[in-house]
Amino acid sequence: MESLTDEPDAVFAPGRRVFAGSRTGKVSPDELELHITSSSPFKGGWIVKFDEISSRDDADTWRERFLLLPEGEVAPPADGEIFIHELVGMRVVHVNGSAIGDVKEVLELPQGLVLDVRRAGQKSALLPFNDQTIAGVDREARVIQVDPLEGLLD
Repeated sequence: MESLTDEPDAVFAPGRRVFAGSRTGKVSPDELELHITSSSPFKGGWIVKFDEISSRDDADTWRERFLLLPEGEVAPPADGEIFIHELVGMRVVHVNGSAIGDVKEVLELPQGLVLDVRRAGQKSALLPFNDQTIAGVDREARVIQVDPLEGLLD
């Protein structure tokens, strides 16, 4: 399994339960739940054994899926941090105060996270989620303040 967390030891701990879900953090309608029996790091990822999966055929049905933890069972983000799925839907404003749009999707690329920002009446803008572009994130107000390089919003 590929880990998308900064704390894979805690997420893949024996006894932990996970749910099938989407990339945006929504639990699938069937609410399928798995319980971790054991886990170990392996070649940049993890080998995880679940109580409910006993064969390779069973495991194949879980391929290309996202496994989610209930938010109440995860340590909250530290000050200045945010869960990736929380970025979707946030308003994006320029440091000069002008509205840019809303985050439609967060792309996880080899060079880092990129925000796909939907703009009214214009094509989407792709903004890197890095210290050079992101001036601030107000988690409670759901606003991301940006200072993009010239040309990124053209």
